[in-house]
Amino acid sequence: MGRGVVFALSIGLGLPMAATDLGGLLDRRVAEALVVLWCWGVFLHDHATSDQRRRIEMWTVIAFATPMELFFSEVWRIYEYQHGLMPLFVPPGHWFLFDLGRRCTTHALPAAWSWSPLLLLPLVVWGVVSGTGTMEAVLLVALCAFVRWGPDPRLYATMTWLALMMELWGTWLGNWAWAPVVPWIGATAWNPPLLVGSFYALGDVLVGLSVRRTLGQD
Repeated sequence: MGRGVVFALSIGLGLPMAATDLGGLLDRRVAEALVVLWCWGVFLHDHATSDQRRRIEMWTVIAFATPMELFFSEVWRIYEYQHGLMPLFVPPGHWFLFDLGRRCTTHALPAAWSWSPLLLLPLVVWGVVSGTGTMEAVLLVALCAFVRWGPDPRLYATMTWLALMMELWGTWLGNWAWAPVVPWIGATAWNPPLLVGSFYALGDVLVGLSVRRTLGQD
């Protein structure tokens, strides 16, 4: 079984196990602990069987994703986890999603793929006009900036769709929920925002630039 399949299954099955305590069969702490142990076990096995560049990428994702998650959920509070503080399976989950995004992003994809998130533009306009999702406009501008000036525009587009699928799954299960009104700026947000991939694109930009600098490729 390839890494990509393992990562996808870890996200797809780990979230419902943590959200439902395995259908109520386990204590909440036990269910979450099992997901944590599985995710970190997969992460560390990946680390042990990877080359130097990939190992640097893995820990760079963790180094950026963890404080960003804590800032967004505990300081800015734009979303809240089911049981309060960020679960410990979240940081390796970011690596799983990042790597899945790269695997789905091939050079065979046309350059126009970079702008595929614009297919969501009618819904963004509706969110702004209706007043139910004004945050979408902010996220769209940010994503367009990443696509236009970032080093991996195809990846950011892919992450927009992968992140949206994961967010729809996680919010439907109840693993986390987005605030209907964004603190500090007063914008309204859907649960989840359609262009939540903008946050992931920000992380991807930071990871990509940091890894290139670490490896002396700038």
